[in-house]
Order: sequence, then structure tokens, then C-alpha cells
Amino acid sequence: MGALDIVLLPCLADNYSVLLHEPETGETAVIDAPSASAIKAALAERGWRLNHLFITHHHTDHTGGINELKAHYGASVTGPEAEADRIPGLTRVVKAGSQLEFAGHPIEVLETPGHTLGHITYYFPDDGVAFTGDTLFSLGCGKVFEGDPQMMWESVSKIAALPGDTKIYCGHEYTLNNARFAVSVEPENDALKKRVAEVEGLRAAGRPTLPTTLDVERATNPFLRPQSRAIQARLGMLGAPDWEVFARLRQLKNKA
Repeated sequence: MGALDIVLLPCLADNYSVLLHEPETGETAVIDAPSASAIKAALAERGWRLNHLFITHHHTDHTGGINELKAHYGASVTGPEAEADRIPGLTRVVKAGSQLEFAGHPIEVLETPGHTLGHITYYFPDDGVAFTGDTLFSLGCGKVFEGDPQMMWESVSKIAALPGDTKIYCGHEYTLNNARFAVSVEPENDALKKRVAEVEGLRAAGRPTLPTTLDVERATNPFLRPQSRAIQARLGMLGAPDWEVFARLRQLKNKA
């Protein structure tokens, strides 16, 4: 089993899809399908043929290309069992504990509801990568559309419990906007200042801010840092439970 080729692919206005390619077998997969045309062009450029789609949740900016890609390539489509009735073209449904692999690379399915009730994260333990969709972003987290803040906190905590060197690929390029909010709630965080400077440089050069790592996010992402005394003090919530601080942060970010 060789190392996977991983390609971050911008789609639509600010979405990302991710191409996965196993050089030894030639198998190719896509994480989420915002745009069939962008994905088909990227595959054609590399001479790859799509075999599998892995979908994190039902929102149309993650599923809009499924039917065209499935029809064109005959690819299988895997997605969360809890959203099977809301995602077109599924050929396989999964949940926590499902046995899943891609080209010999094992995949762990984490149930990470909150943004949507059936949202899942795909973690490739042997490759040290996680595809978090719209649950965890760099310097942020997804809006809580269908769940509640405590549910969302439990979901981001599941991701945060992975090894620190895990590379995180998420579904949108939101990092610069998230950085502005992060600095507003923890301006004294030196690691955050360094990350913001890096993000500003990357975006100025037209480059993506992903992947990030869990070590970086634990040190800089306020939504993984509700235990921070500085954040708690700024919110007037010293000693409050982590999920309540998280909920207040999400409320403030919604208004930012």
C-alpha cells in the first residue's frame, strides 16, 4: 500500500473538494462533490478515473455534482446513513463503526452532527488525514443549523481527540474570516498571531490555507479552546462548562 496522492480542489465560490489517488492501484476517490465540472476537469488533467465518492453531509454545495459524476464514471457513492434520504445517488451508507476502506487504506467514520444531524467525518488513520466537511474549519467551526451547541461541541471534540499531527481538510476556505473573529476573542494568543500572519500571506498569494493540523488548531482555534482562561474572562464566563463557552462563541461568531 503506497502513500495517497491528495489534491485540494477549489470549487464554486469557496468550497473545496479533495481528490484521493492510490498510485499503485490507480483507484481514485473524491471527498464531497460541489461541482461535477471542476472535478471532471481535475481528473482529466491528471489522467485519473473516478471510482468512489465519499460524502460528508446533505447540503447541496457538497452533493450537487454526485449524479453527473456517478453517471459519467459509474462511481460508488458513500454517505451518512442518517441522511440517506437527503443525498442523491448513494450506493452505500455508513455510520460510526462501519467497516470502510479505500484502496487498502482503512477509514474510520466519526459521527459529527450539529451542522446537520447526520454529518460525518472521514478519518484515514494510516495516512494521518481527516476530512471534516463543515464541522471543523481552520480557526472556526460550522454553523449549527440542525443540531444544538452541545451536540456540536461534542462533535468537534471527537475530531480534536485525534492525534495532533493529523492533517485536517475541511469543506470551505473560511480561514481568513475565521481569523478575524479568533483574534477578537483571544488577542493575546501568540500562536494565533503567527497563524493569522501565515493565513494572510497565503491568501494574498492566492493560495489555500489548508490543510491545517490538529496541533495548530488546538493552539489557535477558539472553538477548540473554550477552556482558555483568557477566552472565558473576555466572555465573562470564568469557570463555565466548555460547551457553554463554545455555545457563546458560536453565538458571537454568527453575529460577526
